Amino acid sequence: MDKHEFKVNLKWVEERKGVLTSPELSAGESATDNSIEVATPPEFPKGMPHIWSPEHLFTASVSSCLLTTFLAIAENSKLEFTSFECEAVGIVEKVGKKLLMTEIILKPKLIIIHEKDRDRAERVLLKSEEACLISNSINTKVSMEITVAVV
Repeated sequence: MDKHEFKVNLKWVEERKGVLTSPELSAGESATDNSIEVATPPEFPKGMPHIWSPEHLFTASVSSCLLTTFLAIAENSKLEFTSFECEAVGIVEKVGKKLLMTEIILKPKLIIIHEKDRDRAERVLLKSEEACLISNSINTKVSMEITVAVV
């Protein structure tokens, strides 16, 4: 695979808030405003509620990478499913003198069609987390609490 670049622009707006955009996401016929407001979360001094924080985005990167990796592996393994959802929890703790995202807990819930595929579905989910580019690029512990149910 060749080297790829993903461009993101950040502009401060006011107080503890900025706006993320990407020139790669704003072109084309179906272009919409793909900007994301980001701010210091309310858990920190002068944080702002109800706005995406870097901590939310970090957690979302791991969760969304699980989804996209799962979709590719499930397709290749011909796993039939009707639904995939994933709750994710990012845990921030003080380690020494630094704040770190120490763990991300992924809670994927997969709905499959056939009971006979339950074990395979769990293996595909585990393989997806192991192959996730984002999980493999960070030092944060990533764990999963898998739920597989049948329609």
